[in-house]
Amino acid sequence: KSPSPRQNMPVRYFVMKSSNLENIDTSQQKGVWSTTPSNERKLNEAFWESRVVYLIFSVQGSGCFQGFARMGSAIGSEKSQDWGSAVFGGVFKVDWIRKESIPFQFARHLLNPWNDSKKVQ
Repeated sequence: KSPSPRQNMPVRYFVMKSSNLENIDTSQQKGVWSTTPSNERKLNEAFWESRVVYLIFSVQGSGCFQGFARMGSAIGSEKSQDWGSAVFGGVFKVDWIRKESIPFQFARHLLNPWNDSKKVQ
């Protein structure tokens, strides 16, 4: 059994898909994010095991990234009413680094080795 290629990685990256731009706007204004409970374990593990976790945001169907942020805290149990949906878990702090619409075509050279080398989008 070979060790996981992610073991002891100092930096982790996750693409966070949002169903709408309003969630991204709220996150950029308030410096928080909330995701589905199924994502919480992976993100919390990455937060505790890595030096830094970057979150790259994209609205589904937009053809663009809307910016990226650094995960600023572990995900807690406190829920937020900002997203208005019961499907989201706890909130966590995010520190926005860049808030800009970046078309996927500018990242087409990036491939994800942990997802069958598919394009990052």
